[in-house]
Amino acid sequence: MAARIHRDLRDTAWAVIAADPRRWNGLVVLCAANSFDSIKVADQHIAEQLSALMPVLYVDPPLSRLTPARNPEMAAALAGPRLRLQAPNLARLTPVVAPGPSRRGMAAVTAALTGRHLRRATARLGGRVRALISAWPQYPVFGSCGEQVRVYWAQDDFVGGAALLGLNARQVGMRERRVAAAADLIIAANPVVAGTWRDRGRDPVLIPYGADVAAYAGVEQAPLPPDVSLRPPVAGFVGQINERTDLRLLEAVADRGRSLLLVGPASPAFEPRRFGALRQRDNVCWTGPKPFEALPGYLRLMDVGLVPYRDSPFNRGSFPLKTLEYLAAGRAVAATGLPAIRWLDTDLVAVATAPRPFADLVDRLAGEPRTPALMARRQEFAAGHSWARRAADMAAAIAAREVAA
Repeated sequence: MAARIHRDLRDTAWAVIAADPRRWNGLVVLCAANSFDSIKVADQHIAEQLSALMPVLYVDPPLSRLTPARNPEMAAALAGPRLRLQAPNLARLTPVVAPGPSRRGMAAVTAALTGRHLRRATARLGGRVRALISAWPQYPVFGSCGEQVRVYWAQDDFVGGAALLGLNARQVGMRERRVAAAADLIIAANPVVAGTWRDRGRDPVLIPYGADVAAYAGVEQAPLPPDVSLRPPVAGFVGQINERTDLRLLEAVADRGRSLLLVGPASPAFEPRRFGALRQRDNVCWTGPKPFEALPGYLRLMDVGLVPYRDSPFNRGSFPLKTLEYLAAGRAVAATGLPAIRWLDTDLVAVATAPRPFADLVDRLAGEPRTPALMARRQEFAAGHSWARRAADMAAAIAAREVAA
């Protein structure tokens, strides 16, 4: 009796979802690149939209009990049950593993422990597991829950960005190839990444990132943020300020006297003196990180959205989320000529790469009137690239693989 009580208490602490095979039948397990609690990016968006079509289990990246010491924002993920209901039709699992999960010699241990978590979680939910979508290039977890279709979601050029991500390029390349070799389907989030896998003899499906169109539909009525007092017109950048950012472009915009609004976290290791000098200018406002729900208010203040990314291997193999979000808000966009930007193939995104032409471009766009017709055209374009459409494309790709099998 004591042993059974102990087991029941342990299970209650681990999960707060009752088994319901009918509800969770046809489950899609999404092993995400980012914690559900982190800044809202592709993983959370696609999970929410997929959950409108089928039941979804969102799996946070594996973490240890020591992780919050280095990343305090991860503490909340460890505070509650490991398996819980995040939203209707959307469950969430936080796998807890040994310290240093991605270190050399530990990745295989992490994959094995995480596989056990996946088996236990899907057994607890009950029902058939339709697909496992993994965005993890370093952890082979396919086959952990008897899924019918194994999907590798190739979000970025992880080899090209290994140094930025704190990874060993050779190791991550070898691990990623092993993960992809076990996949029935590769979904690439970028045309360059799709081309890389095509060159390796695979047949990837290109499904780029999208936009949360509904979140920006009422941007003109969004509450104005109290921490910004810049003179219009305003050029703005929403995103992480780190080694991916071409600081020269932001400096060139500010040098013209243009109001510059920067929204997002800044890496302390990235050009601390230069960025410190930039944000101290009278015509520059840096707000720090903001929750996704607050972003429409900041975009309401912007006249031109900036995508100031360097030409680097990692950036060439990425898909800047904010490009489509600026358009969803009806804003003009000035961007560098990354492959993903050119893939969009629209005159609604203006391109320049060097500092002076980029600043010229921003000046021109800031001087153009934002007419209702122009706003509607931008928003209509973004609607064609919504997360809802991306989720439908992903579901169709999985269904096609089921039929082929």
